[in-house]
Amino acid sequence: MIQDEDYMRIALDLARLGRDAGEVPVGALVVCDGEIVGRGFNQPISSHDPTAHAEVMALREAAARLGNYRLAGCTLVVTMEPCVMCAGAMLHARVARLVYGAREYKTGAHGSIVDIFAEPRLNHHCVVTGGVLADECAALISGFFEARRQAAKGGAHE
Repeated sequence: MIQDEDYMRIALDLARLGRDAGEVPVGALVVCDGEIVGRGFNQPISSHDPTAHAEVMALREAAARLGNYRLAGCTLVVTMEPCVMCAGAMLHARVARLVYGAREYKTGAHGSIVDIFAEPRLNHHCVVTGGVLADECAALISGFFEARRQAAKGGAHE
């Protein structure tokens, strides 16, 4: 049986695809009944679309594949704690469960900045599991930004 860590490793591979394309390395996938039905990685830079976050891309693919914008019973797995936009998209899609890796202390919507998932006035809630392969997820992001800082200083090494 595939576990959260196995799905997170796939999400990390997707994040690396984004990194290799020059995007902030975040990867996401949607799992329904044990099958991956949506995959995504950050694409806002290349697509000129501020909504093209990994989670939104995975949700779009899953909804198209399943023929329904409601993803009841599905799990979204993402390498970073979602932002408010992505958390809202998950709630509108009625995602049952969120699994994420590293915390996002600048924009995180599961307690780092706000906790959208705990807001009792919202009409949908999902179960949240954070910290899955958190060190690996955080290392991918921090390595990406460190490389960008080095390149900006002219000190990038191949």
